[in-house]
Amino acid sequence: MPPTESSTDSGTDTGASPGTPTDGGAEDTLDLRLPDELIALFGEDADQADGSGAITGAGLFAAALGGAAAAVSVDREDLLDAPADWGAATTPIGSFQLVPVRIERDLQLISRWMNDPAVAAFWQLSGPESVAEAHLRAQLDGDGRSAPCLGVLDGVPMSYFEVYRADLDPLARHYPARPHDTGIHLLIGGVADRGRGVGTALLRAVADLVLDHRPRCARVVAEPDLRNTPSVSAFLSAGFRFSAEVDLPDKRAALMVRDRALSNLL
Repeated sequence: MPPTESSTDSGTDTGASPGTPTDGGAEDTLDLRLPDELIALFGEDADQADGSGAITGAGLFAAALGGAAAAVSVDREDLLDAPADWGAATTPIGSFQLVPVRIERDLQLISRWMNDPAVAAFWQLSGPESVAEAHLRAQLDGDGRSAPCLGVLDGVPMSYFEVYRADLDPLARHYPARPHDTGIHLLIGGVADRGRGVGTALLRAVADLVLDHRPRCARVVAEPDLRNTPSVSAFLSAGFRFSAEVDLPDKRAALMVRDRALSNLL
């Protein structure tokens, strides 16, 4: 399961929420047609649990439907259309690319970022390297619904992203998910890169990459903590709209949505 915070500037502001809760309007109406990948995942053991003993998102869906669907083999790259092959994006701050995480190469750097107090406040992955390693391995050894990546700007790793299938994630139980909804989590590693528009530029670039390379995806979503006002602001500036406030197990979040239909207008 992805972490709890889509942090951009990793701010700790506790200002007012960005808006009044909404019902999401007609654009957020739930589409009950199930994607092929989700049907395939129904074949997994409905009682399969993660490391904490909780039933996985796929298991919950399968249990709810009685585990009736047949098992089908799914290529893990098919779930996210291979982010490793998306290539670079030109941004106002330089050439940006998502590079899939390799534990042996990237663990020390990511763990250091996670131990920054401003990041740890929202990601809750501080501690020895084994904490970050367990979080990364859960994704890398999983079924491919979440892809941990370094954000590399002009050849320099400076941020950490998780691109994930929001419609196959436990998050889907808390909002009207649509097939192929794609989620983003982000943290910016260097203090010098925070609070000066870098997060906005990166979020816009990654949302564009998702929409360009995932033709079945109509929406990019995120769920930053409402207390992290710099993060919420960065999403708004990157063309996301505030859809609703949602109560997640460990936070009250702002559901942010970037619609493919509006991507050229925002």
